[in-house]
Amino acid sequence: MERFLSLDFIEMTEKTKLKNYLIIFVLMISFNKMNSQNSLSTLLNKYNTGNSPYISVEELRMHQLNDEVVILDARELDEFEVSHLQDAIFVGYNYFDESKIQNIPKDKRIVVYCSIGIRSENIAKRIMNAGFKDVHNLYGGIFEWKNEDFPVVDSTGKETEKVHVYSKRWGKWLENGKKIY
Repeated sequence: MERFLSLDFIEMTEKTKLKNYLIIFVLMISFNKMNSQNSLSTLLNKYNTGNSPYISVEELRMHQLNDEVVILDARELDEFEVSHLQDAIFVGYNYFDESKIQNIPKDKRIVVYCSIGIRSENIAKRIMNAGFKDVHNLYGGIFEWKNEDFPVVDSTGKETEKVHVYSKRWGKWLENGKKIY
C-alpha cells in the first residue's frame, strides 16, 4: 500500500501537489487553532467561576461598532498604555475603584476585559455586586481580540500592533501582534 501511494503521489501533476500541500497546510492551521482554543477554554474554566457570562470578540466588535456597549479594561496601567480596545475605560485590577463606573447607567451593557479573561472575571463580579445588570467578560481578552486582527490603540489613540502580554507565561496566548513585556 505504501508503495502504491508513493507512486500515485509521484505521478500527480505539480498543480495537484500544490493543491494537496495547501489543503494539508490549512488543516494544520485549523487543528492548531482548535487545540489553542480548547487549551484556552480549559485554562479559563480552571480560573473562572462563570458568574459573568462570556461575550466573544466578534460579538463585542459588532456592539462596539454600533456604540451599544461600555468597555472596561481591567489590566494594570502600564498594560493599558501600551494598547487597549478603542474607547475602553481604564478601571485597573489591583487598585480597582468603583467610583470609575459610577456615571455608567446600571442597565447599560458592560464588557470587561483583561489579557485573557481571568482578572476581568473578578472585576466583572465586583461590578455586578455594585448593581450592574448586564455585565460580560470578554472571552480570551485583548489577546483573542488581537488574534482575530481587531484593532487596538496606544495611549495616544493611534492604532498599534503592540500588546502588553503581562509575562512570558501568559504571552503564549497572543498569536498576532507584537508582544511587549
